[in-house]
Amino acid sequence: MSNPDSFIQEVTEEVRRDRLYSYFRKYGWIPALIVVAVVAGTAWTEWSKARNASQAQAFGDTLLDALDLGGADARREALAAVPADGAQRAVLALLLASDPVEDRAGSLAALEQLAADTSQPQSYRDLAVLRRVILAGADLPLAERRAALDPVAAAGRPFRPLALEQLAYLLVEEGRTEDAIAALRALTQDQQAPAGLRGRAGQMIVALGGDAAPASDAG
Repeated sequence: MSNPDSFIQEVTEEVRRDRLYSYFRKYGWIPALIVVAVVAGTAWTEWSKARNASQAQAFGDTLLDALDLGGADARREALAAVPADGAQRAVLALLLASDPVEDRAGSLAALEQLAADTSQPQSYRDLAVLRRVILAGADLPLAERRAALDPVAAAGRPFRPLALEQLAYLLVEEGRTEDAIAALRALTQDQQAPAGLRGRAGQMIVALGGDAAPASDAG
């Protein structure tokens, strides 16, 4: 019985081999295609990284060259001519607003344009709103400044503490001193607020005639 069993086993293995070769001839292109796709994808990723790094470096070098120019007008003209794409436009707009003393109107226009550009990351737009409100000051109606700052002060927004600080200053401007002190005191307890901002809020509370620390914390 051993010989017939051995013969049957050999035939079975041969059939399996033939089926395997048949499958390979029929479907062997699939794993080959997968390998080619993986290699091509890796090559494309590496090429994209290299291209992006090269573009970022070229953008940075062009900005530095523009900023090295002497006068504000020359710098602004050079910056305005820098080609920018995507988030680079946000960086360029913030730099265009970096000479508010020399060109206040141009700085405000650049910040307003960035704040309204929905294609840009929210963090850049919020920063543009803050800078525009601070730079414009009383030239913007108080209600307009509050309406601009309220969304930036929402929970989870990156510049929330700074927006809350500016909103507190608006209360001071309105003559609502007690409300301003309460808002500033809340900021001194806000762990999201940087230490410098908390210290600044405490100093402002004292300047307004209040106590930097809540009454419950005393003694």
